[in-house]
This record gives sequence, structure tokens and C-alpha cells, in this order.
Amino acid sequence: MAGHSKFKNIMYRKGAQDKKRSKMFSKFSREITVAAKMGGSDMDSNPRLRLAVATARAQSMPKDNIQRAIAKADGGEGENYEEMRYEGYGSGGVGVIVETLTDNRNRTGSNLRTIFAKAGGNLGETGSVGFMFDRVGEIEYPADAAEADTMFETALEAGADDVESDEDGHVIYTESGDLHAVVAALTEALGSEPSSAKLIFKPKDPMALDQAAAEKMMRLIDILEDDDDVQTVFGNYDIPADVLEALAAAG
Repeated sequence: MAGHSKFKNIMYRKGAQDKKRSKMFSKFSREITVAAKMGGSDMDSNPRLRLAVATARAQSMPKDNIQRAIAKADGGEGENYEEMRYEGYGSGGVGVIVETLTDNRNRTGSNLRTIFAKAGGNLGETGSVGFMFDRVGEIEYPADAAEADTMFETALEAGADDVESDEDGHVIYTESGDLHAVVAALTEALGSEPSSAKLIFKPKDPMALDQAAAEKMMRLIDILEDDDDVQTVFGNYDIPADVLEALAAAG
């Protein structure tokens, strides 16, 4: 159950995202509306919507905001967003995948190309870095949800592939097609919903970054996530705990 560095990476990113809560809520709303348009507004029969709402709730998104996002889909309101995935390289050759929901792919592509270029990287062709990642489900629970051994056993019984735990929490990985079933089984077994559950691109062989490279990578991610069309950003990097501590102190 290793993964201390991995979870510290997640917690560091959460800290940065908390500073941009209103933008986070906007992105959650977009995902909820798209999920409801695609699969209907009944969460019992729409697992994507159920997970989107659960993630929004875990980040303290107001109930009224969630209901308005669903109502937009029911009323046929709002833009018709298209799911687009972009791949590129950050400074030092780190592979980056960016998932977007956009109503104008030309605008989004142009914006991302500019962001990558200014950060010392470049936007590549589809498939240029995808081979560096596995598409898996990722489920997060706080540390007090269960003891590490209990979480490990419960998650495997629920159909998960692996669990990483430390004093900050638990990260559970599943096959991409098993995510919804594992979330349902864990929720029943533990008596609580996860703080996050989503499909991710997990690096196969992450590159360890020193402080200078980590600062550049975090800056690129921050700028990408600040773009209204960007939903999620993934990179095949790993930041050691001591580097993360130095970044946090400097920030």
C-alpha cells in the first residue's frame, strides 16, 4: 500500500484548486449538465451524473447550484458542449493529457496551443502521449473512512485493483469499466460516499521532478485549469514528498 508521494501530489493539487473554488463550481456545473443531457437526470440510472454530483458535493458545491445544472439539461438550456481530448508535452518532456468540454473547438485548440508554447512545451497530435498512460478509475476516501488494512480488503472485495493509503487518505484504483460498480459496493460496505470518483489517465512510468521542473509543471497545470474549457489535466510526472514540501513552503 505504497503511494505516499502520489497522495501528497493529489493533496497539493487540491490545495491549489481550493483557491479557485468558483471556477471549480463552474466546471462541475458543466459536467453535471452534460452528464444529465447524455444520460438523463435520474441519478439512479445515470452513473456518470451520480459521480459528477457526488464529486461536486464532496467539494461543498451548494445544492442549489447542482439542481440548476441538472435543470438546464432537463429544460434543454445551455450550450451543446463537445468532449475533446488534447495531448502535448510540458517542459522537460512530461506527457500531458487535457480533457475539455467546449462549444468551440477552434477556440479551445488555439488557447491550449498558446498555453503550452508559453510554458516551454508544445501541443501534440492525438495519441502522441496517450501510450504513456492507463485509463483507470480512481476513487478517493478520507483517512478516517477506514483503517488502511480494512480499506484494502474492502476495496479488493468490491472489485478494485489496488489501494494506496497514508495518513492523509486512501486512493483506490479500478478497471475503467468497473468504476461505477466499485463505487456502489464501497458506498454500501463503508456507509459513506467517496470524496471523489472519476476516470483518470494514470501514468505508467512517471518522471520524478526536481523543484525547478515541478514549479514549471505546476504552473502549466494551473494555467491550463484556469481555462474555462478545461475540465481535467493529467501528466506522467511524480513529485517527491520533499519537493512538494518545498513548493508548499514557497507558495
